[in-house]
Amino acid sequence: MTEINLGTTADMHVHLRDGPMCKLITPTVHSGGISICYVMPNLVPPITTKQQVIDYHAKLTSIEPKTTYLMSFYLCKDLTPELIEECKDIIHGVKCYPAGVTTNSKFGVDPNDFSIFYPLFAKMQELGIVLNLHGEKPGNREEDEINVINAEPKFLPALRQLHQDFPKLKIILEHCTTHEAIELVRELNSGKNKKSHSDDGGDDEIYVAATITAHHLYLIIDNWAGDPINYCKPVAKFQKDRRALIDAATSGEPWFFFGSDSAPHPIHKKQVHVGVCAGVYTQSNAVSYVAEIFDRQDKLDNLAKFVAKNGISFYGLSQEILNKHKGESCWLVERKNNVPELIGNGDVNVVPFKAGTELKYAVEWRKN
Repeated sequence: MTEINLGTTADMHVHLRDGPMCKLITPTVHSGGISICYVMPNLVPPITTKQQVIDYHAKLTSIEPKTTYLMSFYLCKDLTPELIEECKDIIHGVKCYPAGVTTNSKFGVDPNDFSIFYPLFAKMQELGIVLNLHGEKPGNREEDEINVINAEPKFLPALRQLHQDFPKLKIILEHCTTHEAIELVRELNSGKNKKSHSDDGGDDEIYVAATITAHHLYLIIDNWAGDPINYCKPVAKFQKDRRALIDAATSGEPWFFFGSDSAPHPIHKKQVHVGVCAGVYTQSNAVSYVAEIFDRQDKLDNLAKFVAKNGISFYGLSQEILNKHKGESCWLVERKNNVPELIGNGDVNVVPFKAGTELKYAVEWRKN
């Protein structure tokens, strides 16, 4: 019997939606094995004001108070350095969506020119607010020859430039899908010790990190071409990319940590001939999916780093937040865990990742 105490766990990229979907999905963060989650702001309308942050946080907490919700803004021209200053105690980051690349991104930005946001980034760097990047370049022009396969590599020079211009701005390349992305994150951290922060806050401080999802550890292009349930943005790529993701996730390196990008859609929006919604729902078994991959690599000893310690450390979460969860821990337990074909609440139904299959691991919450 394998049992591992994962402690206080963290999923640093979660979509909880609004309305009936929010009521269905929000409780599954905790039941899936997560203590703390970083909430995406791409609602309709997007989260761009202080009151929206306050109201959304209150709504999520009322649905499931056991979970800690870290809030974010949606990067757009409405944000100002003054607003970031005013909200520094209620947000942990700002999410950048290149316009048109994924769900609810039409209000997003042009990644060809981030300069208009440089005053905002300077304030974020000053305050330690994280910049979360959806790392895909839009293919708006035929001559750019950008498609779903190369959109991430085409975006990487923008990440390099941002880190060069703001070397102490905390940046996360979200939901990596390519070996090129993994290589760049490692390159930008080359020479640093494999720990999250040096004792003196000096040169070993980490300023560039990457999140990796559960589903991208399983999928390649063949698994979503023809199967809309597995279709997400960014799309899963090739075997060499999946191998790179698995190597990074299981490595224990502190610049890689868990961000599920669990993105639920009603089943009828995944069953259309045109305009299939991008997103894979993994929340209800988030930790269990990841554990299976770590087990196959004989790296379960590094699981707690990936789903707990590395993300918490990079975000520099306060002791007040951590104290909320000191009374219970998430335990990984080896036992049969059947993924349902469907989850629903009468108002909305969602197909989970790997529906109808049997997982090797489940999670339990235990008092400390």
